[in-house]
Amino acid sequence: MQDTLRDGFSLLSAGRIDDASECCKRLLGAKPDLVEAHFLVGLIALELKQTWTAVSAFGSVTKLEEGHGAAWAHLAKLFMVAGQPGRADAALEKAVEHNDGNPVVLDLIGSIYGLLGDQREASLWMEKAVRKQPESVPFLVNQASNHMFLGELEESETVLHKVLELQAGNPNAHWILSNVRKAKNRDHVEQLEQLAQQEDRNSRALAFLNYGLGKELEDLEEWDKAFEAFARGAKARHTTIEFDEQSEIEMFRAFGDEFTSDWLNKKEEGPDDPSPIFVVGQPRTGTTLVERIITSHSQVHSAGELKQFGTCIRRLSDYREPTRYSAKLAGLAAGVDCAKLGKAYMATTKKMRGPLPRFVDKLPPNYLYLPLILKALPRAKIIHLTRDPMDACFASFKQLFADAYPHSYDQAEMARHHARYYHLMALWRERFAGRFFDIAYEDTARDLEPNARALIEFLELPWEQACLHFHKQDTAVTTASAVQVRQPAHTRSIGRWLRYENQLDVMRETLREEGVPIDSY
Repeated sequence: MQDTLRDGFSLLSAGRIDDASECCKRLLGAKPDLVEAHFLVGLIALELKQTWTAVSAFGSVTKLEEGHGAAWAHLAKLFMVAGQPGRADAALEKAVEHNDGNPVVLDLIGSIYGLLGDQREASLWMEKAVRKQPESVPFLVNQASNHMFLGELEESETVLHKVLELQAGNPNAHWILSNVRKAKNRDHVEQLEQLAQQEDRNSRALAFLNYGLGKELEDLEEWDKAFEAFARGAKARHTTIEFDEQSEIEMFRAFGDEFTSDWLNKKEEGPDDPSPIFVVGQPRTGTTLVERIITSHSQVHSAGELKQFGTCIRRLSDYREPTRYSAKLAGLAAGVDCAKLGKAYMATTKKMRGPLPRFVDKLPPNYLYLPLILKALPRAKIIHLTRDPMDACFASFKQLFADAYPHSYDQAEMARHHARYYHLMALWRERFAGRFFDIAYEDTARDLEPNARALIEFLELPWEQACLHFHKQDTAVTTASAVQVRQPAHTRSIGRWLRYENQLDVMRETLREEGVPIDSY
């Protein structure tokens, strides 16, 4: 039996998922209470992105052996990703209590603290893992990312150079290195070009390398070559994701159909709590900049990009579809008890809200739920970022995201998605006039003080001069803007797409065809 178990783990490591699964079936058929077989099932489910199968498997492990720290750690991460921080926190306590010093578990605990928004605590656990295995490339890459999130850019670069001494071609490390500092010469560019030309690179590796290359070529103002790299990176990333555009079209239409002014007037309101501040919009439009301005205020805490509002909708509506968003979600959400929704959101965000009177939830796609937020949390403030559509679309196209925004790796798909968002926001503006605050990225970057003052006034907070010095905050930033928001406001990104005007014909013409004005910014 032990031989079969070893074979199962080896097959999983080799990527032979089906064969590893067969080993599990044989093991559990012979001994249904075999702890490590259930653990292997959980690892296989993680590879297959079968969240709830993994939860069930690791849950079985902890029932059979309560002191299994690794299973508790995996459960904590799964619950956190699923938007259930209460369960994540409870599982994390068990993981910390029962961890046996296994460096894999130490690193995993660190990553969970990071997801919970505590990058300082995350760094302590990642350091423990690295001390145990100082030459583990995955641990070091995680540590470098953590340093970047904390604004410790020199420390991040030092760790990345160590990674590249151990594994010269590590694509993730090269990509992070490109992002933590501005390229001043072509030394690293030439390394990236050589690595990207290797034919045996897989699509995910090619995406990392080409996006890093594009960023550095932009630094050096080699605009044409930069675009070629971004386009290769986007093409590679596009092959690794699934994007059902028709489903998204139907979903946007359904949200527009369901959430009318009449719907808002008929529903019962949620709790009278003034603490939430939602910052919404498209990614790469200044949402992090505005969040940092707001959270520089002494009364406001940054809770990060929380998934709780959407998760509460899905739970209260008994939504069981495999995708997070769909037309069916809109129909079910329209029937949710908004008083319960508001209470559930406040309960599930308690761990992340911090000790201050107000907190910011900066998950850009929450614009979709704007009517639900208005009803479930009637005293919440909603701030919507606007940006020139071409700059917004191109900024997403040239950004490598983790698992979000699958529409952003093709010019036409990106433009059509932006058009759906643009028209939905126009609908919300018409139906819910005066209920949310539009702020333009361009205006804020060009003339910070009057726009920051208007923002703070909308939030009904007293003005504080610290809001003009957002870049001096030492709190963590885990978004794609982690490096940029450490700098004062600047206008270098306004009109950036014009550097690539000839290469972006498809994006521009698609926006025009979809009725999005692109010449008015």
